[in-house]
Amino acid sequence: MRKIKISLISTLHYYKLVFRSLLFLAATVVYAVNWIQGIKIDLFGRVEELPLLMAVIWVAYALEMVLRFFPSKLESMGCQKQFVRNYRPKLKEGEKIRLNSAKSTFMVAASWLALNGIIGILFFTHVINEGILLLISLFYGACDMICILFFCPFQTWMMKNKCCGSCRIYNWDYAMMFTPLIFIRSGYTISLVVLSLLLLIRWEVGVRMHPEFFCEASNDSLSCANCSEKLCHHKKQLRRFLKQGGQRFQLAGNQLISTAEEMKNKIQQKIEQK
Repeated sequence: MRKIKISLISTLHYYKLVFRSLLFLAATVVYAVNWIQGIKIDLFGRVEELPLLMAVIWVAYALEMVLRFFPSKLESMGCQKQFVRNYRPKLKEGEKIRLNSAKSTFMVAASWLALNGIIGILFFTHVINEGILLLISLFYGACDMICILFFCPFQTWMMKNKCCGSCRIYNWDYAMMFTPLIFIRSGYTISLVVLSLLLLIRWEVGVRMHPEFFCEASNDSLSCANCSEKLCHHKKQLRRFLKQGGQRFQLAGNQLISTAEEMKNKIQQKIEQK
């Protein structure tokens, strides 16, 4: 089997996964240590009181979102297809633009709002606090990279799109990531939420005004032949690995059952001989 070289975009996504995971782990450790010691830290206080960790979190994500508003070769085509420079027309006469159905996008939005609605209820009933909301948001950030690189439940179970390049909701990621921060009244959290919503609005306006940019049938930039990212390769590898593992497990199980049957038959034979 020919080995596929990891692309620059894939490499950057792995770095993002590691970085976001470390942010989540660092915040978890800080929260846990202070909770155990009974120390209340203000993660959303004034600038002069802001812990270094929170500053890093805010700057990192704010910068990522600002850069997402502009064309970049360091981003996946999945979130760059709204830009005119990435549109390569190929729609044939009589062929229609086919995006994900409104039903599938509604299912994603509804399920996400329902999940975070439960989190909101837990917050307002004082089961969880602002620190936990921040940890949930950081956890979402790490999961976002996992969805791109390995497994995306929205793609697999709801959207049914072939890859991230053709994903209808790619730029929903930051708005979904920072949904838990909506419940926190702070300049830092509000600014992150506002930036993510502006990014979402920019994306949805693009979908309405230029749907041809977002469909593989009309935009040749989204075709597999012109893809240099190979982000889907990691998901295919994982599926192949799980399939092979499942087959090995099934084979081992069958052998175990067969061995057990043989032992049972031998025991019965010995009993009958006695």
